Amino acid sequence: MKIKLGKNELIHFVGIGGIGMSGLAMIMRGLGFKIQGSDISHNKNIERLKKKKIKIFYGHSKKNINKSTIIIISSAIKKNNPEYREAKIQNLPVIKRGEMLGHIVALMKNIVVAGSHGKTTTTSLISAIFSETNLDPTVINGGVLNSFSNSAKLGKSDWCILESDESDGSFLNLPSTYSIITNIDNEHLDFYGSFQSLEDYFIKFIKKTPSFGKCFICADDKNNKKIIQKIDNKNFLTYGFDKKSNFMLSNISQDPEVSSFDLIIKLPNKKQKKLINVSVPLFGLHNLLNTAAAVAVAFYIGIPYLKIQKGLKSFKGVERRFNKILKFRNSLIFDDYAHHPTEIKNVLNGVKKVYFNKKIICIFQPHRVSRFNSLYEDFSKSFKNSDMVILCPIYKAGEKIELKIKYKEFMKSLIKNSKIQVILINHQNELNKLINQIIFEESIIIGMGAGSVSTWIRELPHNLNEN
Repeated sequence: MKIKLGKNELIHFVGIGGIGMSGLAMIMRGLGFKIQGSDISHNKNIERLKKKKIKIFYGHSKKNINKSTIIIISSAIKKNNPEYREAKIQNLPVIKRGEMLGHIVALMKNIVVAGSHGKTTTTSLISAIFSETNLDPTVINGGVLNSFSNSAKLGKSDWCILESDESDGSFLNLPSTYSIITNIDNEHLDFYGSFQSLEDYFIKFIKKTPSFGKCFICADDKNNKKIIQKIDNKNFLTYGFDKKSNFMLSNISQDPEVSSFDLIIKLPNKKQKKLINVSVPLFGLHNLLNTAAAVAVAFYIGIPYLKIQKGLKSFKGVERRFNKILKFRNSLIFDDYAHHPTEIKNVLNGVKKVYFNKKIICIFQPHRVSRFNSLYEDFSKSFKNSDMVILCPIYKAGEKIELKIKYKEFMKSLIKNSKIQVILINHQNELNKLINQIIFEESIIIGMGAGSVSTWIRELPHNLNEN
């Protein structure tokens, strides 16, 4: 006899088009739940949901939740949302995405990837390694994996690989057998209130690790080093370039197509081991750290090194993580999600290392006024390894917040602190004309940010003149 999970429930997602919400909706649909949802506009995530026969409402209305029994909201949904208000009037359970995700994965063996940067790539690398085993995991990621053109996949085993969401503190709801902390940075302080509070949440997350599990922490991150000192149960292992790391990277080699390193393994009461020539089709020290994290957890749970190697070799990348869009004249154009000063610096450091003889041009769109207001000085110092920044209008993401600094003043600060050329554009047509005009030498062009810039970059092949 087969019992269908949640057969009496109709789950309504408010803001179903977001990458995290759409992934959870897909997993729950695969588990047998009746799923529907609403969003303000169509996008690629919604297109994937519709292919799974999930009903979509465009626009938010109290009528959308008719017959719904549970309402799921993302951290972006405000209390004045008509569907949220109606759910409260009807006394329906309103559950945050992170909380529901915790409920869904509670009965699985989970590998949870947390941290301010690098989560999506690390989660994807672990998934690639698992693909070479008979362990068919459920995957819930914060980006679209090119290998299966989706952000989520329902597996047949009791393993789950998932990227956490720290934006609203709900990652504490996630049960973890094994976990990874990539780094801790100034992000989402609008929720946490202070950096100390953010650190406290990560400490709580690490302390939740069960005695039979492990948390893998990057020892190179200065903030990770601080919180390690506050963990009493010592139920963690470290990875990084730091010589004291349990999984230490050495013998580094990088080029545009593939990078490699050796991984020296030093575990308590175990004989030291070395994994020779860990190779991955990525570059940048930040990505080598992401790879080391994935290899460390895979090796620790018992996946043979040969399968780890095959998984990394087959890694096809993640959408919007330095994806090559086209070659234009003698230049290469890439699309990247980097929207935080740390991420921008990491990408440009890597690009400068492997494309050292080429001009580097960034097409940058700041994401969210709140992030720009708190980090604009850091942004102005982030582009030192580029030659030019084409600055796009801020993507406000619905925020009704005033800029603390005039945009032209930010331009001046960017020129002064990064010592580069800056060109301000206001719309897509200006970008198309500019690229046609300025690109006559070998260059690396990188679209950076979260918002409309990705669409602009991906439509360039149709808007450029090769002559």
